[in-house]
Amino acid sequence: MLSDDKKTKVPGDYDRRWMSDDYFDLIVWYEPSGAVHGFQLCYGKPSWERALTWIKRRGFSHTEVDSGEADPFANLSPILLPNGKFPATKVMREFMRRAGTLPVQLRALVTTKISEFVRKR
Repeated sequence: MLSDDKKTKVPGDYDRRWMSDDYFDLIVWYEPSGAVHGFQLCYGKPSWERALTWIKRRGFSHTEVDSGEADPFANLSPILLPNGKFPATKVMREFMRRAGTLPVQLRALVTTKISEFVRKR
């Protein structure tokens, strides 16, 4: 189950909430009005992590998370690399199975945006 881990503030950026479990990380950015500005749904961890990102007025991106080197003494910051394949059926199924504790509106937004991303491809 996705659990609400933390709410963080980054100077000059939108407020965000970070929810996670053993398969997903869901980061949601909120505008000062409380409206969702965007989200990043990272999935497939820990073996092959990818991210579907949606930002209002900017749209979608789908990327692979390159976590850097395996050496813990020389590990670089993770970076996002282009990745075209999106396993929509599996991601939607897993999200619906794990997102039961999320607010209904947030769950609906994410599932709607997953479906929209698939339709636009």
